[in-house]
Amino acid sequence: MNNFSFFNNTKIIFGEGQIAQLTQEIPADATVMIVYGGGSIKKNGIFEQVTSALEGMKWIEFGGIEPNPHYDTCMKAVEQVKTANVDFLLAVGGGSVIDATKFIAAAAKHQGDAWEIIQSFGGAVQGALPVGCVLTLAATGSEMNPTSVVTRADTQDKLFFNSDYVRPRFSILDPQTTYSLPARQVGNGVVDSFVHVLEQYVTYPVNAKVQDRFAEGLLSTILEDGPKALTDPQNYDVRANLMWAATMALNGLIATGVPGDWATHLIGQEITGLYGLDHGQTLAIVMPAVWTYKLEQKREKLAQYGRRVLGITEADDLIAAEKAIVRTREFFEAMGVRTRLADYDLGADVIPQVVAKLEQHQFVQLGEHGDITPADAAKILELAL
Repeated sequence: MNNFSFFNNTKIIFGEGQIAQLTQEIPADATVMIVYGGGSIKKNGIFEQVTSALEGMKWIEFGGIEPNPHYDTCMKAVEQVKTANVDFLLAVGGGSVIDATKFIAAAAKHQGDAWEIIQSFGGAVQGALPVGCVLTLAATGSEMNPTSVVTRADTQDKLFFNSDYVRPRFSILDPQTTYSLPARQVGNGVVDSFVHVLEQYVTYPVNAKVQDRFAEGLLSTILEDGPKALTDPQNYDVRANLMWAATMALNGLIATGVPGDWATHLIGQEITGLYGLDHGQTLAIVMPAVWTYKLEQKREKLAQYGRRVLGITEADDLIAAEKAIVRTREFFEAMGVRTRLADYDLGADVIPQVVAKLEQHQFVQLGEHGDITPADAAKILELAL
C-alpha cells in the first residue's frame, strides 16, 4: 500500500424527506442562489421541497445549466451572484449542476479572467462562496469531492479543476429524487459510478486489501442494482444503494494508497468536448479499449475483478482478464449505453481531432504508469471504433 493522506469534511444528510434539513445547514441570514438544470425539478416537486425548506430566507434562482456545464452559462450566473450579493450557493441537480455551482463559487471570488481557474486546474483558486447540494442523480460523486468539470463550447474544451475551497459544505441525498429520471440518465449514471471505481481499482496490485474490498463491494452493488433501477425505478432500496455507491465511488476513500488510472476519463472528456456525447457514453466506449490495449499491464487486477466481482471461474489470469473485459462491455450495453464509436456515428476521422486535443491540454502521459501517449491514445481509439 502506498503512503496517503485522507481528508473529507462534506456532511452527508441521507434519506427520505431530508431536504427539509436545509434550514439547519444554511445560515439564516444568507442570500442563497438555487442553481439547477433544465427545469425538471419544477415538474417533479423537488424545487417546491427546496423552496419550502428555505421559507423565510432570501433566495434567488438560476436555471439552465447544461449537461457538461458551459463556461459562458456559469459566467452569467456569476454576474447574478454579484448583482444580488449572493453569499451561499445551493446546487439542486446532478453532477453537471454541482460542477457548475463549484465553478460559479470560485469564479465569484476570482480576480481576473475566470478561465484561469480551469487553466491552472484549480491552482488559481484563492477562495470561494460556500456550496451546498441537493443531489438528484447518482453518478459523478461531485457532491462529496472538490472536483469540477466545465466545458467551453466555443473552443470545444472540456476540462477539470480541483480545489478544497469548492468542496460542498453539505450534501442532501434523498433517493426519492431519482425516481423520475429518464432511462438514459439512469444508464449513464450507473456507468459513470462503475467506471469511477474501476479507474481506481483496475491498475496493478499494491496489496491494499481494504481499498480493494471496498471497491469490490461498490462494484458488486452497482452491478446488482443498476439494471433494477431500469426495471423498477421507484424501488427505494435500489435507488438508495446506487446513490450511496456513486458517492462513495469518488469521495477519495478508495483512492487512498492505490494507483489511479483515469486515462478513460481524460480521453473520454475530449470526445465529449468535441462531439457532445454524454459523459457516460464516452466512458463506455473508451474503457474496454484501454483495457484491451493495456491487457498485459492490467492482467492481474482484471483477473481479480473478474473472479471477485463478475463471478468468472477461469484459473488462467489472461483468459479471466479477457472475459472480464467482455462482461464489462455487456454490462454497459445492458444499461442502454453503447460501447463503440460507430454506435454514435463517429469513425476513424475523429481520432486525430481527439489526439490533438490531448496534446493541446498536455494530457500526454496518461494511465497509472504515465505511459499512455497521444500516439497510444490513437491506437486505443482504433480499438473503440
